[in-house]
Amino acid sequence: MKVLVVDDDRVLADLLAFTLRREGFEVILAFDGAAAIQKWQAESPDVILLDLNLPKVDGFAVCQRVRAAEDTPIIILTVRDEEEDIVQGLDLGADDYIQKPFSPRQLVARILAVLRRAGKTPTPIVPKVGQFTLDRSRRLLQIDSGTVISLTPLETRLMSQFMIHAGQILATESIIDHVWGVQGADRDMVRQLVRRLRRKLEPDPANPIYIETVSGHGYGMVRPDSQQP
Repeated sequence: MKVLVVDDDRVLADLLAFTLRREGFEVILAFDGAAAIQKWQAESPDVILLDLNLPKVDGFAVCQRVRAAEDTPIIILTVRDEEEDIVQGLDLGADDYIQKPFSPRQLVARILAVLRRAGKTPTPIVPKVGQFTLDRSRRLLQIDSGTVISLTPLETRLMSQFMIHAGQILATESIIDHVWGVQGADRDMVRQLVRRLRRKLEPDPANPIYIETVSGHGYGMVRPDSQQP
């Protein structure tokens, strides 16, 4: 599922993106109303998180433009507690609203609710890749042989990214963005995390067959049909 996050507060937008990516959503960011309209047209998101206070084109105008063309679910993000603004947004076609500050758990619940109402039932993005099944909520990696591996939060996020993008090489910078988020990390931290994950799932960590390294670029999970038993 694809989420368009529209907020001129870049720090908050990055935090929202980090939260949603951890839950398996694909995230597109826009920091003003004009960019929001352009990215909505180009990306066709499944749901839009829309701040009302935006430069160039305000959130009300964005909501009106989207709703005139499509029924894409819209959740208003606002720090305002004025009933008139909320009512105006809902009158323009927004599906729900949430007032800042809010918890990540509440945000995800609201997104899932509007998607269900729109008939877009979310399905797990990483149910199974090859012999591996990842239970992100319990931080467990299950193998078809019956082995269950306990993962740390960082290992869980990294494995999730590898499984989502199986067969692709993820740039180190992309791994940092999705695993550590705004708190950041460096290449050595990524290298150490990959090493710890290999120790848990590779038969021979010194000769990995599941997680490959492409020198100077990054890491990736080998496609299941090319993995050796």
